[in-house]
Amino acid sequence: MMTSSAKTVQEYIAELPEERKVAIEKLRKLISENLPKGFEEQMSYGMIGYVVPKSMYPKGYHCTPELPLPFLNLASQKNSINLYHMGIYADEKLLKWFQEEFPKHSKKKLDMGKSCMRFKKPEDIPYELIGELTSKITPEQWIERYESTFLKK
Repeated sequence: MMTSSAKTVQEYIAELPEERKVAIEKLRKLISENLPKGFEEQMSYGMIGYVVPKSMYPKGYHCTPELPLPFLNLASQKNSINLYHMGIYADEKLLKWFQEEFPKHSKKKLDMGKSCMRFKKPEDIPYELIGELTSKITPEQWIERYESTFLKK
């Protein structure tokens, strides 16, 4: 599965192969337990997304202002389960923290792009570390970081 046309998170999960469903549901539960109040879960870019709602940040995402500001996405891709965390992309200290903590939680090499962490197998996912990562930025902090990092002055 690449980008899904599911309209709801429940539809998205129902489309997943069984071995991915358990991992995605576990990550989703962990994210919802650790993500600071104010973010909302919704389908975003064909993935499960956690966004700053338009009620909190009416400007929306600069690339697509009619959409809410994305923060975190969770996806089942062809060869991996991916977590996209915009905070890691925008905050060097957070990225450094994550890169230093990762080996303490996984025997695998970190497979990461700018904001994307890829896990080839569900058992490779450092669930506890992902929970901690999701707790580190509030919506207000994300708005501030987003505006200072991505918006033209």
